[in-house]
Amino acid sequence: MSDTASLDSLDIIGPDTYAKNGYPHAAWKRLRNESPIHWFDLPEGVGFWAVTKRADIVQISKQPEIFQNAPRLAIFEKGSPPEGERTFVRQLLNMDPPEHPKFRNAASHWFTPRAIRRRRPEVVRLARELLAKMAPDGETHEADFVADLAAPLTLSVLADMLGVPRDDWPLMFEWTNQIVGSADPEFQKEGADQGELVSQARNELFQYFMELAEKRRAKPEDDMVSVLANAEIDGAPIPPLELLSFYLVLVVAGNETTRNAASGGLLALIENPGELAKLRGNPGLTNSAAEEIVRWTSPVIQFCRTPNVDVELHGKTVRAGESLCLFYPSANRDEEIFEDADAFHVDRRPNPHLGFGIGEHFCLGANLARLELQVVFEELAHRLEEIELAGPFERMRSSFLGGVKRMPIRFRIRPESG
Repeated sequence: MSDTASLDSLDIIGPDTYAKNGYPHAAWKRLRNESPIHWFDLPEGVGFWAVTKRADIVQISKQPEIFQNAPRLAIFEKGSPPEGERTFVRQLLNMDPPEHPKFRNAASHWFTPRAIRRRRPEVVRLARELLAKMAPDGETHEADFVADLAAPLTLSVLADMLGVPRDDWPLMFEWTNQIVGSADPEFQKEGADQGELVSQARNELFQYFMELAEKRRAKPEDDMVSVLANAEIDGAPIPPLELLSFYLVLVVAGNETTRNAASGGLLALIENPGELAKLRGNPGLTNSAAEEIVRWTSPVIQFCRTPNVDVELHGKTVRAGESLCLFYPSANRDEEIFEDADAFHVDRRPNPHLGFGIGEHFCLGANLARLELQVVFEELAHRLEEIELAGPFERMRSSFLGGVKRMPIRFRIRPESG
């Protein structure tokens, strides 16, 4: 990208750009410095305002009475989600007050720090089990970190919390890939366009959880499917669409984002061997390393907010109903907030990143994501002896959720008893 190119020509929303080059940090940096609230037209559909500075994202996110989540969840290349502006799901991500806190509270007790700490032994067991399969004997092995550790770990933890039987866990993985990666040719099906693929995967997931919820109403168990299936909002059961949408967002958000943070975090450590050595020399840095990984990877690229009145931002008038696209990876490299913002430091403190969002829509599963990242990188810090890429890594073709789709590694770790 040329520094003299017009700001209007910057590509910050095309999925091909993300798949080929990764996050457009150079473009975001120019926008932060030259036009932190900038209007972009789209080839098809309405345009959007790009919001790239941390302070602006915080200001907007903390005023839900003005800047609403509805009607647009995010900005897509053609201006609208694959299925258009019609509402096919009603879940936390596109709810506003007073509805949002009522639904969030139905599951929030499952994600408190105390509730998540109780899951630590199980997460440790799963991580060690997966590492043992990848490298059982202390010798050098090759594996795909995404497929062999990051994806199965996050999926297993979440599916277990939901109460999904182990034999059905691969279905959760398939559905999330098809929904989040609908723009990626790898996850498309012959004869189905992008919208049809999302619709089919969503309907299959809905049908599955509708049947499971019925079973849990008849015979509740200690899992989130039971809790939500038997919960009440304003004295009435959660309506079917909202209930199924709740399950969908838990499966998709809980699986995709953490697995992508873990994969991107390991890639950052491989590309920054000094930071890897620092972590291996001081495993006590795993908590700060996990926070830096979330800042660095920022798996959620963007969400939309829509003002219900005209507002003035940086001397520009944003009209009621126009879309503000909040770019979290840009906020997490804001030079006014982060010293040496374009460098990866496992001991970065303070680290006021927005990788989990901010305000009322702060990530419900943030404590779970932190635990999983801390466990993975604690195990690696203790036991990893050598690691390198064993081939090219592949990124997701998405400008909504970013991540590494495939990452072959060559590595050697000490056996658990070693």
